[in-house]
Formats: sequence, C-alpha cells, structure tokens
Amino acid sequence: MSRYSHLGQLFVAGEWRDGSDGQTAPTANPYTDETLLDVAQATESDVDDAYTAAAAAQEEWAGWLPTERQAVLAKAVEVMGDRHDEIIEWLVTESGSTHVKASAELGNAVGITTEAATFPLRMEGSLFPGTVAGKENRVYRVPVGVVGVISPWNFPFHLSMRSVAPALGAGNAVVLKPASNTPVTGGTLLGAIFEEAGVPPGLVGVVPGKGSEIGDAFVAHPAPRVISFTGSTPVGRGIAELAGKHLKRVELELGGNNLFVVLDDADLDQAARAAAFGKFLHQGQICIAINRIAVAASVHDAFVERFLDVVRQLQAGDPRDEATFVGPIIDDDQLESVLDVLQRTVDAGATVALGGEPEGRVVPPTVLTGVAQDMPAAEEEIFGPVAPVLSFETDDEALAIANATDYGLSGAVFTADIERGVAFARRVRTGMIHVNDMSVNDEPHVAFGGRGASGLGRFGGQWALDAFSTVQWVSVQHTPRDYPLPGVE
Repeated sequence: MSRYSHLGQLFVAGEWRDGSDGQTAPTANPYTDETLLDVAQATESDVDDAYTAAAAAQEEWAGWLPTERQAVLAKAVEVMGDRHDEIIEWLVTESGSTHVKASAELGNAVGITTEAATFPLRMEGSLFPGTVAGKENRVYRVPVGVVGVISPWNFPFHLSMRSVAPALGAGNAVVLKPASNTPVTGGTLLGAIFEEAGVPPGLVGVVPGKGSEIGDAFVAHPAPRVISFTGSTPVGRGIAELAGKHLKRVELELGGNNLFVVLDDADLDQAARAAAFGKFLHQGQICIAINRIAVAASVHDAFVERFLDVVRQLQAGDPRDEATFVGPIIDDDQLESVLDVLQRTVDAGATVALGGEPEGRVVPPTVLTGVAQDMPAAEEEIFGPVAPVLSFETDDEALAIANATDYGLSGAVFTADIERGVAFARRVRTGMIHVNDMSVNDEPHVAFGGRGASGLGRFGGQWALDAFSTVQWVSVQHTPRDYPLPGVE
C-alpha cells in the first residue's frame, strides 16, 4: 500500500488542490525542527468553496441508506487499521507524540469512529398522542446539515475524528479546519482516510489556515449550523460569541485546571503511578491532564517520595524512541509559557523537588512541592510537564481547592473507600471526575465535556448524536378537524 500523497494540499469538493492565493506554510517536527511539508493555506474563498460543496454533498449523503453510510464509517476504521504505522509516524513527527501517546490517540480515534458507525441506525424518532381529536404527533431526528470543526494541536487526530466521525454518522457533511501546528494529523490525513473510505465528493472538506485569517469566515459562513471547537478558553469564548450572532449551536471543549486528590486512606503506590501517567503523558499538553496534585497532609511526604521514585524513571527526549515517555513541547511560544509559569511559581515560594534545564523543547519532568492554591502553577493551566503538589488537612479543604477555579473539565480522587470517593467526586464542580484513576479518560460511548470555563456540550455516544442532529415535529391530522370560525358554515 502506497503512502498518502497530497497531504500538503487542501481537500475541497473531493479534490486535492492548492489554496486560491498559492500561499503555503511549513509544518515541522517539534523535536528536530525539520520541515515535514509545506502546506497550502486556505483563503476565505476556499472556505466558501468547501462549505458550498459540503452542503450539496450532504443532500446526496442523506439519501443513502443507513447501512450504506454505516459501511463507509466501518471502512474508515479498516483504513486506519491498514495504515496504522503511517498514522503513528505522522503523530510522532508532526505533533511530538511519544509512541505510547500516539498509540492511545489512534486507538481513541478508531473507537469513536466505530461508535459513530452505529449512528445511522440510531436516528430514532418518537410518537406522541395529540390533544386534538384525530391528531398524531411524530418527532423525527434529522441531521443539522453541515458541521464546521476546528481542532487543536495536542491530540489532533483523535480530537478531529471525535467530531468528524459522529457528525458524518448522524448524516451531516463536515468541513474541518485543523490547528496550524498539526495540519496533517489534525486535518488532511482525515480527508485522505475518508476519501479512501468512499464518502461522496465534497462531503468532507479540509481547509488548513491561520485562525486569524480564515477563522471568522469559517464560523460565520451560512452553511454550518453547528460549530465544534476544541482549544483554549479565550478562543472558545470568541467563537461562541460569533456563532451566537449567527444563531449557530456550538460544541466547545476548552481548557482545564484538573485536580488529582489523594485522600488519607489511598493506595499511595497506585496513586503515584496514576499521577505520573496523568500528569506527564504527552508532556502534560492535554486539556484533561492533571494540573494540580492535592495530598492529605498525613500522607503527603510518603506520597511525594513514591511519586518522585516513579517520575525519576520516566525517559524524556526523542519521541521516536519507543522508551521515551516525555517528548518535546509543541513550539517555542508554548515552551516559553511553561517555563514562565514554572519560574513564577518558584519565585512565589515553591520548591523544585525534581527537574532540570530544558534540552531544546524537551522539559524534563518537574515536580514542585510547597505549592499553595494562589501560586501560578495552581491557578493557571500549565500545559506542560510540571507537577505542582499541594497539601490539605480535611476533605472539605481538598474540595475547596478543587473548586477554586473557573474551569470544570476533569479530575480524580484516590481513596480506599469507594463511596467516600464518590461522595467527594459528586461535590466537585466538574464535567468529569474519576475515582481511583487519573484524569485522562475518554471513552467513545460516555459523555465527555466540561462546565464553566471548560466549555459547553458533550461528546461521545448518545451525547455526540444529540450534538450533531436536531428534531423535527411532524403532526398528522387523520380526521377532519373542526376549526372555531365564527360565522363560517
């Protein structure tokens, strides 16, 4: 099987083509700085072409039998299996993923596409009795039409597929704008997969480009009725505001400040391993990664000792080495942001219990102790391999730390008493929380999403089907209705 070509071009109306103004931008390996491809940049005209083609293709797609649409999504799963090594290589080289992270990401994408393949036969309706004699009420579930998807750079393949596959499964067309750091793994790679799977020309469009240049046109275009965005909270607020002006629905998964709580009866060895995985997977560049670790004072020192023992064993460096667990930060701006939060937290009084100087964009796994909730690493989303450890005396104090943020995306709590853990979890203002596990969990059939500054809506399973469909009420008057028209015989 030959490797995909054309991944540096736009995918519009079923064709691979250059941008209308001929502009390109490089996509590079964040570890080596090697340019991988020069990628065509879409203009507003290209965005219009993609949406116009998508709207036309959606009418054809909606006319296919549900089993025919199912077969295309099942074929996409097969294609991902056949091209496993090719996809992994792209994730490692373009997004700086380690092999552990890339394998998990591809597995998640396969899972959500498999789930989405059930959607064509889950577009269920309902019948309701009427309050008028002879009236029958039918409520049909129907596609929204066209969905615009804006995906991030951190889990580009999965977080694009998380919206694209369910939207297609619900009968929609999709236009995808990937992040500028990952235009292939978050964009054109998906276009190639669905082309190979057999979608109608134009049903899936991919338009790489800077958000500052095409972002507003992408959101405001009249074709998409739902905009799905995963990314930062400030950008998400702007998208929600613009979409609201045009009466579009939004599905937003935004930032997080996720707390990992270790109660005084927790299995410390298991908690330490979970914390290391949930904090340092993909260098902490995950919206649902652990951002803060809060430990009961009575077990604080013992936990920190075990945690440091685990973290010291994590290999940092070249993500092409399968033994590497911590790879490079995605770019220099993000690297500067991580180091800035780290330095300001140390200046505020925290202690570096483990760390070291960056090598290129690789920041060694760093553990901070003596952290208070008002320090930068606890107040802000770090998005890097820095683990601040806080201490608390009571469960109520731990709960106050958990809720001392506008974010509400994910979290975790460790305890030997399951019901104590559940009771604690239920009081945390977050969309997701896990007892005796870490915060990085995403299953294709379960509700995924946040509260507050972490977003709106839910992905996964029935919630994704709801996100990318709507309902239509059709009433049927089976017998003549008597209308009260005074003076009319």
